[in-house]
Amino acid sequence: MNFANAFTPAKLQEAWEIFCNDFPLALWETLYVTILATLFAIVIGLPLGMILVAGEEGGILPMPKWLMKCLNVVINLLRSIPFLILIVMVIPLTRMIIGTSVGTVASIVPLVVAAFPFVARLVESSLREVNPNIIETAQSMGATPVQILLHVMLPEAVPSLINNFTLAITTIMGYTAMSGAIGGGGLGKIAIMIGYNRYRYAVLYLAVIVLVILVQMFQSLGTRLATKCDKRLKK
Repeated sequence: MNFANAFTPAKLQEAWEIFCNDFPLALWETLYVTILATLFAIVIGLPLGMILVAGEEGGILPMPKWLMKCLNVVINLLRSIPFLILIVMVIPLTRMIIGTSVGTVASIVPLVVAAFPFVARLVESSLREVNPNIIETAQSMGATPVQILLHVMLPEAVPSLINNFTLAITTIMGYTAMSGAIGGGGLGKIAIMIGYNRYRYAVLYLAVIVLVILVQMFQSLGTRLATKCDKRLKK
């Protein structure tokens, strides 16, 4: 099909009808899949990131070297696998948890598997930014490693964590679009199945525009929240 013919008045009218009829549900699917996958990824990735910092040699709670090495290898391995390939690799896990490997809900499992190693590294990066002098002060006052992690390092790293979690949620939103290529729902399904495969390029561009707007909204909200939580800006 000629690309120019995809933007005739008839095609634009058809795209507008699809936008009005199909986009509301697709938008809702994208939002709840993104938010749920991000929450699950944080639940798994946050403690892993804390262990990566606290458990290293010279950390506040040193752990066996073999354990830390295995943890780093697993995280690096999962991060190195392209998302589309990862979806196929975790199909047995998805079927075991959800009962099927196709559909909007089923896409949450590979999204979490792909995202939690990324979140763990982001948390590790945020915690490493904490001033070592604050940690040493807490240790000199007799605080336990768990108390230092929960009451010193995490509160001090909140602005950085919010910024990094914002990065995570926008990245996961991009993954949801890719999951539409193999049966996932949301805006990605509309963009690929209806827009690209059926040569309705106006629909494809509409889906991209909506995704860009969503990313900008989440990014602006995260940046504003991080700024409000940054104690250094309140002095």
